[in-house]
Amino acid sequence: MGRHSSSVSGRLSRHCPAGDKSALPRPPAAFCDLAMNRPFTITSDLRPTGDQPEAIDGLVAGLERGFREQTLLGVTGSGKTFTMANVIARVQRPTLVICHNKTLAAQLAAEFQDFFKENSVGYFVSYYDYYQPEAYIPSTDTYIEKETDINEEIDRLRHAATKSLFERRDVVIVASVSCIYSLGSPEEYHGFAFPVVRGRAIGLQRLVRMLVGMQYERNDIDLTRGRFRVRGDTVEVCPAYEETAIRVEFFGESVERITELDVVTGELLAELDNVDIYPAKHFVTPDEKLQAAMLDIRVELGQRLAELQGMGKVLEAQRLESRTNYDLEMMSEVGYCSGVENYSRHLQRRVAGSTPWTLLDYFPADYLLFIDESHMTLPQVRGMYHGDLARKQVLVDHGFRLPSALDNRPLRFEEFVERINQVIYVSATPREYELTRSRQVCEQLVRPTGLLEPTVEVRPTTGQIDDLIAEIRRRVASGERCLVTTLTKRMAEDLSEYLAEMGIKTHHIHAEVDTFERIQILRDLRLGIYDVVVGINLLREGLDLPEVSLVAILDADKEGYLRSAEALIQTIGRAARHVNAHAVLYADRVTVSMQTAIDEASRRRSVQEAYNREHGITPQSVSKAIRDIAQQVQKVSEPLREYGEQPATARELNVLLKQMERDMRLAARALEFERAALIRDRIVELRKESYELRPARSSRRW
Repeated sequence: MGRHSSSVSGRLSRHCPAGDKSALPRPPAAFCDLAMNRPFTITSDLRPTGDQPEAIDGLVAGLERGFREQTLLGVTGSGKTFTMANVIARVQRPTLVICHNKTLAAQLAAEFQDFFKENSVGYFVSYYDYYQPEAYIPSTDTYIEKETDINEEIDRLRHAATKSLFERRDVVIVASVSCIYSLGSPEEYHGFAFPVVRGRAIGLQRLVRMLVGMQYERNDIDLTRGRFRVRGDTVEVCPAYEETAIRVEFFGESVERITELDVVTGELLAELDNVDIYPAKHFVTPDEKLQAAMLDIRVELGQRLAELQGMGKVLEAQRLESRTNYDLEMMSEVGYCSGVENYSRHLQRRVAGSTPWTLLDYFPADYLLFIDESHMTLPQVRGMYHGDLARKQVLVDHGFRLPSALDNRPLRFEEFVERINQVIYVSATPREYELTRSRQVCEQLVRPTGLLEPTVEVRPTTGQIDDLIAEIRRRVASGERCLVTTLTKRMAEDLSEYLAEMGIKTHHIHAEVDTFERIQILRDLRLGIYDVVVGINLLREGLDLPEVSLVAILDADKEGYLRSAEALIQTIGRAARHVNAHAVLYADRVTVSMQTAIDEASRRRSVQEAYNREHGITPQSVSKAIRDIAQQVQKVSEPLREYGEQPATARELNVLLKQMERDMRLAARALEFERAALIRDRIVELRKESYELRPARSSRRW
C-alpha cells in the first residue's frame, strides 16, 4: 500500500511506440471467440421459489420488449440477488451492478462469484483506504494538500474488471458510485494492449519499450504488480491486474516460450501460446498528446493570469503561475506531476465542459445495469458532481488550480442517465423517481421461509416509556429480543441507561460506537447478554437478527429523513425474520409517511398470507446458528487485539499503522472483506488520534 499525492493511477507515459505495436498481429481469432462466447451459467443448488419465478420472467420479458427502466420491488430476505443472477443468466449480457457502499459491493460480489463460478465477476470500488482531498478554506487562509493511501489489491481488482470487458462478454462487475468518476479513455487503454505470441518476431528491446510506454516500471530485483525485470534473454512482467507473473523467453528476435509463474516461489503454473498485456494504469497518454497538452496548458495559463490580474487578484495570479509552471516542468522532465489529474482534460484532448470517460464507457452498448438499494444509491449518484464542484471551484477562484481542473469530475446525474442502456432498480422501498420512470414494477414479496411482514400499530406518546417497558418484558419472557429507535444520540444513551436501571439488559448503538464494538453488541443481543438494543438509524447496521420480534419507533410522527416512509418501512422490516414480528410506532398523530408505511406493510402481509394459504406454507422463524457470527467476530477481532495498547509515541504509532496496513492487504487479498474493513476502520481511528501525539505546527499557507 503506497502513499500517493495524485488521484490518477500513476504516471503519464512519455513514449508511445505505436508504430511497433501496429505491426504486430493480434491473438488468434479462435482464442478470443472462445472467451467471447462463454455463456453465463448459475452453479447453485438453489432454485427460484415463491414469487421469484414471476419476478424473473417479468423482468426478462421487459428487457426483451425494450423497456429501458424497470423496478424490482423485493422485501428483505426474499432473495433479490438470486433473482438478479437469474435475469443475467437468461439475457446473457455484460452486467454492471451499482450499490451505495464498498461493504455492500463486496457482499454482492461474493454472492455473484458463488452463483457464476465459471464466469468473470469483477469488483470496482474506490481504491483509497485514506483520502484527504485538496482543499482551501478562505476564512482561515488554510490550504490542505491532497493526501491518499491507495489499496494495491483493490487497484488490481479494478484493472482486472476493465480488462475482462475487452476479452469476454460473460462479465458481471459490482461497483460503488466511484464508477461515475473520471477514468482513462477505453480506446487508448485497449489500444495500448500488447499481444505477445509464441513464435512471432517481436524482439526483447521492443517489448521493453512497450512495457515502459504502458507505464510498467523496470525493477530487476523486486518484481511486484505493475513492474517488470530483464534477465538475459528473458523478460518477466507482473501485470497490474494479476497476482501471477508472465515470463517471456526469446531466441533471437522471436518469442520462444511464454509461461505463467508464481511471483513468490517462481513455480511455473502454465504454458501459454499467447497473452495480451494491458497497461499498468488506466490513464495512458502518448508522447505527442502530452506535448500538445502542455502547449494548451500554457495557453490557458496565460488567459487565466490575464483574468486574475484584471480583477486585481495579484496574489492569486502569482500563486497560479508558480504552481502551474512547476507542474509543467515536472511533466516535461519526468512525464508526470503531483495532482496531474487536474490537467486530465488537456491530456485526454477533450473540449472544455465535455463529459469525462468513466467505467460505463468500457461496457458494450447492450450492457445491463442493476442499481441495488436504489433509494440510497441514486441520491448518492446525484450528489457526487455538486460536492466535487463546490470544493474545486474554491481552488480555482483562489489561484490554486486552472479552470480546466473542473473538468476532472464525476458524471452529472443527467450524463449518467444518458449512458444507461437498460436498467433495473432494485429496492424494498423504491422512491418516486424509480416508480414513475419504470415501464413496469415487478414485486417479490414472498420469502422462501413463508415469513410475513410485521404487524404494525400506533400508540400514543403519553406514558410511552412505561408502555415500552411492559412490551419489552413480554417479549423477553418469551426469549425474544427487541430493537428501539430514537432520533438523537443523547436520547439513545439516556433511554438505554434508564432501561438498564429498570432491570432490562440493554445497550445502545450510534455513530460514535466503533465497528468492532457494534458487531460485539449485536452478537451479544443474539446470545441474550442483551435483550434490547437502542439506536438511531439501525438501517445502517445491516442487521440480520432472527431473534428480534419487536421494533419500537419513538417520535414516529417527527417527519424527516429518519421518519420518512422509506425509512419507516425499512426499520419495521428489521423484525421480519421472526414469526411473531411486531412494530410499535409511538406518535401523537399519524403522518403521511406513517400511513404510507402502515398501508404498505399491510398490503405486503396480505399478499404473503394469501400465498402461504394457497401453497400450505407455515411461517417459521429464520434459524441461524449464533456460533456463526460469534466465530466471525472472533476471527476479525483477534488481529485487532494483537495490536496491543494505544501507542504512546508517534514512532510507535507509525510502526503499528504499517503492520495494520499489511494485515488489511492480506485480508482483502483473501476476500475477507469484513475483516479488512474492521482493520481499515481502526486505522482511520488511530490516524485521528495521532494528532495528539504530534507536536503542534502551523497550517501550510500560500
